[in-house]
Amino acid sequence: MPTVRLTTAQAIVRYLSAQHSERDGDRRRLVPALFGIFGHGNVAGLGQALEEHGAGLPYLQARHEQSMAHAATAFAKATRRRQTLACAASIGPGSTNMVTAAALATINRLPLLLLASDTYATRRQGPVLQQLEAPSALDLSVNDAFRPVARLFDRIQRPEQLVTALPEAMRVLTSVRETGAVVLSLPQDVQSEAYDFPAELFAERTWRIGRPQPEPATVAEAAALIARAERPLAIAGGGVLYSDAQAELEQLGERFGVPVAETFAGKGAVREAAWWALGGIGLEGTPATNAVAAEADLVIAVGTRLTDFPTASQSLFQHPDVRFVAINVDGRDAHKQGALALESDARDTLRALNAALADGGRSPSATYRAAVEERAAAWAQARAAALFEDRPEGMSQGRLLGVLQEAARPGDTLIAAAGGPPGDVLKAWDATGGRHAHIEFGFSCMGYELPAALGVRMAQGEAGEVIALIGDGTFLMAPSELATALQERLPITVVISENHGFQVIRRLQMMRAGRSFGNEFRARDGASGGGAAAGDAAASGGATAGGRLDGDYLPLDLARVAEGLGARAWRARTPRELRAALDAARAHDGSAVVVAETLPHVDLPGAGVWWDVAPSEVSGDPVVQRLRAEYEADRARLQRFHGPPADGTASRPDAAEPAADPAAPPADAAPPAPVPAPPAAAPAAARSTATEREVAR
Repeated sequence: MPTVRLTTAQAIVRYLSAQHSERDGDRRRLVPALFGIFGHGNVAGLGQALEEHGAGLPYLQARHEQSMAHAATAFAKATRRRQTLACAASIGPGSTNMVTAAALATINRLPLLLLASDTYATRRQGPVLQQLEAPSALDLSVNDAFRPVARLFDRIQRPEQLVTALPEAMRVLTSVRETGAVVLSLPQDVQSEAYDFPAELFAERTWRIGRPQPEPATVAEAAALIARAERPLAIAGGGVLYSDAQAELEQLGERFGVPVAETFAGKGAVREAAWWALGGIGLEGTPATNAVAAEADLVIAVGTRLTDFPTASQSLFQHPDVRFVAINVDGRDAHKQGALALESDARDTLRALNAALADGGRSPSATYRAAVEERAAAWAQARAAALFEDRPEGMSQGRLLGVLQEAARPGDTLIAAAGGPPGDVLKAWDATGGRHAHIEFGFSCMGYELPAALGVRMAQGEAGEVIALIGDGTFLMAPSELATALQERLPITVVISENHGFQVIRRLQMMRAGRSFGNEFRARDGASGGGAAAGDAAASGGATAGGRLDGDYLPLDLARVAEGLGARAWRARTPRELRAALDAARAHDGSAVVVAETLPHVDLPGAGVWWDVAPSEVSGDPVVQRLRAEYEADRARLQRFHGPPADGTASRPDAAEPAADPAAPPADAAPPAPVPAPPAAAPAAARSTATEREVAR
């Protein structure tokens, strides 16, 4: 057998350069480039390999390891999981900086390849710089922190282990069921060791991304449930996009009268405006969508994990006989809520369901459509007021989003991930007509958005604008990849909503604790007993002991920070100034940052649902006591367990015989039980304001 002698690092570079993915005839490089930051743990190994053998694996220089891994994950999301980027870091903090990004990729089911350098395998050097010495496990290193957040972890102790490790890594990266973070832990001495690898290991290989097929009997059962449902609802998750199932989902809505709601990951699954297109669902969804969901007698979950946000902490679906059908390649997700599970590809399963519904004569219900349209019309008015009406006191974050909506063109992508922006985008952004939304909320990771813009730009090419909408807190956490955008000539636009703090968490704090503490960007108030004014502070525990962050807002200049990192920056205080800045940013050939001053405590209308965030059970504060009592009452009234039917099946015995009129119950059926109204709740902003007034009194 022909062999080729290479180091471990050289073999990795050569191997990755020859790997491809293919789906529906679309063949691409699986790992077209590598992000990296070098240190003593990888510069002599992987760095040398890239310099000598990296012609087929371009190297991208990053500023922070977590950020480069976020960029790679966003690239994978934007390419619909057909490609990803490799990320290489040195030992110790360089590698552990990628743990958060690994968790984000795995939770969001997105492929990410991490080449995390490790300490010496031989140990003859003694403890080396950045080595963990664990007395209970001498083979433990800091890289073991990746194990719980990776879909595949392998420490390469010998070069020949790559012969099996690399193909397994590619298999997981291209698996629709198992994909997530893949971590190859590479001891720094092993990176430089050589082995006679079989030459065929480096031959070009194409990994086909499959489409698991549904069971025909289960499709028939699901179609029967849909045909009999009076108020069905479909929930589109990220799996709709990854499977390219948008057209099939739209047919389910238009032809068969099934309204479609979207999760964060599924935002944009519905591409055109229609009566059945409801928009966001759950905690940050629209009140119209949530009212429809509360009355749904059948929920069809497509490619979604159904976490606490879309289910409103298991309180959203209030119909007494609600049943669930779930389409998901992951069996665990497909069986949630006691659903009739179709462990299969979203596109092909929806095609089969649509065909079965057509054969059975399912048609939309005019009565149901009218009810849906009535609720949608009411929300449209509230949305227009929040997004397009000017306020004399200043610009709200909703108004900022409205200006972005007016400026958006087909091909543009809006990115959001943490704080207030992702909720506002899910609730109010119109992602139809070729205007895309890229929301990461499986991990809700601050610091994702700006590097994600790099990944989306690399995937999207030159078409359209790539806009990261972030809060000032997120920008302060991770602005450094603006330098990478400058270096790689990647034009992106970052719009900062400067509302002087972690305001969405302050809003939650007011709702569940009743008092503001530690969430706004304020100077420490010396009059409150802390800071330099406290003469004996050092003796009592430090210069800030006893103080509160209750002073004036910090006078930060985020535009100058951006300019220092190579971006062109604009400041905007009014909608008119914001429009002008966005136009200038679109015309600018490079990275742009727009800092928009927004009102701190003004939010979009609430979603009208409940969230299981518990106030303190014990407190001497009467406000907290009242909030705890309200929470316990709401939990007992609203939260439900959804399991399979008592007989263990997902449908009644007559499931195969739907009524002649699918929108009506069988003639001999008992009258339907009254459906409880969706849980009443004031908009979040109103609740916060009311609580603040009570505290003030």
